[in-house]
Amino acid sequence: MFIVNVEGAIYKEGKWLLVKRSEQEEHGAGGLALVGGQVDQKGNSSDIFERTLIREIDEEVGIEVTNLQYVNSSTFISDTGKPVVDIVFVCDHFFGEPYVKCKEELDEVIWMTTEEILNEEEFPDYLKRNITQAEQLRTLTEQIKVG
Repeated sequence: MFIVNVEGAIYKEGKWLLVKRSEQEEHGAGGLALVGGQVDQKGNSSDIFERTLIREIDEEVGIEVTNLQYVNSSTFISDTGKPVVDIVFVCDHFFGEPYVKCKEELDEVIWMTTEEILNEEEFPDYLKRNITQAEQLRTLTEQIKVG
């Protein structure tokens, strides 16, 4: 049985919101990541990925997002040995200034450009791939709007 996880590539004014995970986290302790979390069983439900992501973003960094669009999905084995399905959405920042709202899960919030993320040698390939794909989708969406 898979754990299902959702993540948001949150964009505002040329930068992406990343979080530094707490050293106490079971998976990815101390690493940089997109904001997100595990989908909980809610019985019969619609838009469970989107609603979970909106809730997780509010719980972790205290902001609201809009325009959620699917970017990609992948699987991996967590640091605790559990199989995970991970679903990434690109989101526009809508309201609020992000801060470490959940100190048990996060140590820091950081805004970085695509170039800064891609040029950081220590960042994992999956984070760079997620940001690259989110940037491509965001750019395409903007071009369609301008038309």
